[in-house]
Amino acid sequence: MKLLIVSGRSGSGKSVALRVLEDLGYYCVDNIPVNLLPALAHTVINDYDKVAVSLDVRNLPNDPNDVSEILDYLPKTVKLDILYLDADDSDLIRRFSETRRLHPLIKQNIPLDQAISLEKKLLEPISTRAGLYINTSQLSPHQLSDLVRERILGKTSASMVVVFESFGFKHGVPQDADYVFDARFLPNPFWEKDLKGFTGLDQPVRDFLASQPIVTKFIWQINSFMMTWLPHLERNNRSYITIAIGCTGGKHRSVYIAEILANNLRKEREDVQSHHRDIKIQST
Repeated sequence: MKLLIVSGRSGSGKSVALRVLEDLGYYCVDNIPVNLLPALAHTVINDYDKVAVSLDVRNLPNDPNDVSEILDYLPKTVKLDILYLDADDSDLIRRFSETRRLHPLIKQNIPLDQAISLEKKLLEPISTRAGLYINTSQLSPHQLSDLVRERILGKTSASMVVVFESFGFKHGVPQDADYVFDARFLPNPFWEKDLKGFTGLDQPVRDFLASQPIVTKFIWQINSFMMTWLPHLERNNRSYITIAIGCTGGKHRSVYIAEILANNLRKEREDVQSHHRDIKIQST
């Protein structure tokens, strides 16, 4: 049985993720106390292949550090993974202000910003074991749904999932990136009159960048770096790794490079994904 724990700070999008998992055929349980997880697993192990459980700060034991010990009591046949959702403090504060919801730690008579910081500390025993981390600050509920679906459906084997993500530095660096490569020094199709309206997925831009020796060398060196170190990361029991490629706007160079790298690696591995965060943002 596959058991996926969905956790994260309040307001980060756990409910959205759980609805997606339910649509994907997971048996979902919302907000179960952590110490009941082993009993739940033993109860449903013969009835369901995929189970998702939502955990938040309200479900923790008196000593949050006991979480690791509790998870170790799960049946040996259970394949455990953890999806951890988070967002920047400023975005969490804004979301609570807009929805007028009460933070679960407000009852401790502390200000909202302190409650959000405390929650992060209390959830560390879970977040440090997470195989998949998503920062939702720049994601709408629809975008988060698509990303969770993409990540979960993309994991077709027990091997580590490698995600190549393009982005624009002008829109911020992805918070969930494990490695970031800066492509802003490369020739920019944006300044070519006939290419500006295309993206790195379109053939005219692909042809332009493929003809640039410095672009080819950049791709070769990143590919060499990842092929050298991915086996070591995988032996460290990593479930996911995100390699982010950034250019100025996230529409041309980074998109092209991320796709080339992903396609190259797909010749060697099964679980390879590409994601283009800013490709649909209008240029200014």
